[in-house]
Amino acid sequence: MKVELNKDACIGCGACAAICECCFKIDDAGISELVKDTVEGEEIELVKDAIESCPTGAISLVEKEENKAA
Repeated sequence: MKVELNKDACIGCGACAAICECCFKIDDAGISELVKDTVEGEEIELVKDAIESCPTGAISLVEKEENKAA
């Protein structure tokens, strides 16, 4: 699964970084940033918890697209 973060929507509350530090950290500007954007297994549940805790809906989880030859 792929984690997406809308930095324009982020208000820097820090909930995502507290819940899922494997994927999120707070940058020098006080806004969340992705540490990694691909998750599997137990990390998916942590990201889902972060999504539920985000007050602005800045985080999403989508199916990872496989590279396809043209």
